[in-house]
Amino acid sequence: MQPGSAGDRLSGAAARGDTGEVRRLLFEELVQPDARNRFGKTALQVMMFGNVFVAQELLKQGANPNVRDESGTAPAHDAARTGFLDTLKILVEYGADVNVADASGSLPLHVAVREGHADVVLFLAPQSKLQHRDSDGRTPLELAQHLGLSHIQGILEQLLSAPA
Repeated sequence: MQPGSAGDRLSGAAARGDTGEVRRLLFEELVQPDARNRFGKTALQVMMFGNVFVAQELLKQGANPNVRDESGTAPAHDAARTGFLDTLKILVEYGADVNVADASGSLPLHVAVREGHADVVLFLAPQSKLQHRDSDGRTPLELAQHLGLSHIQGILEQLLSAPA
């Protein structure tokens, strides 16, 4: 078996959202949850983000919730971008850092604002550094204002005005 093939199989199953195959590979073939595929990605980085069960299985078996790719993107950024709140909650439950910036200086909160995912913003904002600026110099609130997302702007303004 050539190097990377176990990682390729695990990543493939995770990307398809095939929880049964993910379990089989982890428990029967003893594939490491952070095994890298031929592209250098782990299963958690390429998983079907809408399948919370795949995320949970990988994390329960020790997958690193803060693994980052060459652009600094962590699974929390991907979950925020795609709007899968349940997957994001599982990542956070297993220790994902919501205040890690990607190569563009964006926190997962910036990504959720940019994509217009109000429910994700509502979840992330209380745990996020609301004054963090991305590479364009914008805080999440300023980004929401810039994009004309008044409903998200309202959520962030409410949190910023709440007594500490």
